[in-house]
Amino acid sequence: MRNQVTTVYKQAERFAEITKTAIVSGNIARAKKCMALAERLFTSGSYETKNAIANVYVFSVSTFMELRHCTISNLFPKSLKDEYLKQINATSV
Repeated sequence: MRNQVTTVYKQAERFAEITKTAIVSGNIARAKKCMALAERLFTSGSYETKNAIANVYVFSVSTFMELRHCTISNLFPKSLKDEYLKQINATSV
């Protein structure tokens, strides 16, 4: 029962951790596959799934990549990159 995940938000959080682990280990091909799957979930998932991908996955992975000075534009697919840009432009810092 260790891998049991209860909500779509927890699943998005776990999926973000898998993606970040792939980036850290240098497995960019796997990270891109994860992001492509997240892109598909974001574009064709339910409202709750889209919300989880935007608010948990994109936020977590983009924050992680920024802290490690990774180029986000090369890894994020179009819809996820657009969501990322929407998030950073919405902040009033």
